[in-house]
Amino acid sequence: MFSEVEQFYDSMADFYHLIFEDWNQAISRQAHIVDALIKYKLGTSSLRILDCACGIGTQVLGLAAIGHRLSGSDLSNEAVQRARHEAAKRELDVEFRVSDMTSLEEFSSDHFDDVVGAFDNALPHLSVDQLAGAAHSFKRVLRDGGLFIASIRDYDELIRTRPKFQGPSFFGDSGERRIVHQIWDWTGDDRYDVHQYISLQRNHKWGIHHFSSQYRCLLRAELGEALRLAEFTDIEWHMPKASGYHQPIVTARAL
Repeated sequence: MFSEVEQFYDSMADFYHLIFEDWNQAISRQAHIVDALIKYKLGTSSLRILDCACGIGTQVLGLAAIGHRLSGSDLSNEAVQRARHEAAKRELDVEFRVSDMTSLEEFSSDHFDDVVGAFDNALPHLSVDQLAGAAHSFKRVLRDGGLFIASIRDYDELIRTRPKFQGPSFFGDSGERRIVHQIWDWTGDDRYDVHQYISLQRNHKWGIHHFSSQYRCLLRAELGEALRLAEFTDIEWHMPKASGYHQPIVTARAL
């Protein structure tokens, strides 16, 4: 399973920014929302943060730009390389590593004083056992009192409605335009294959890029219980209407 997930994000590394209308604007907007939640929970600034599903850097870059001390890790080597390149372009000092979030074996215990994060629906790639392993890894690398923060899709709603299509979104001007949409093929009660399509116009010619991976519907109660069993407390959900973020966010404190 992990090899398929790794291949999915490796193949998307050069294209991932295209799913946003304006990636740089999204970097800044998301960072300020996440920063506000972190400060609400910890009440301090310039924190030491690990994003253990950093991808090409959407959250890492923004949080580093506003003064936090960032490390980023991801299962995908290609995504990490892209994130490293983007940080260098912006003259941001961020440490990047390739790492599996279910073990985080590249990081020592209590390595991060303040925050571990996993954004943009990374956790639903994990099986039940893998999620348990990941939750214990998050706890291990955090100091006592440190904060875990993550976002997932609203699967409590999606498992009820079982959508088959998302989008399309149309971005760009006459010089370079793109259409972004997803097809969801449900393969069981709680699993679906995502087909991500990016139709891209360059030099008056259209090309279609297709990427596919499997997710499962990770309900909020299940994620909360996995965190509780890993000895997190103060587990709180922040829904999009309240936070302004595009997905539900969970925060939890390490005991």
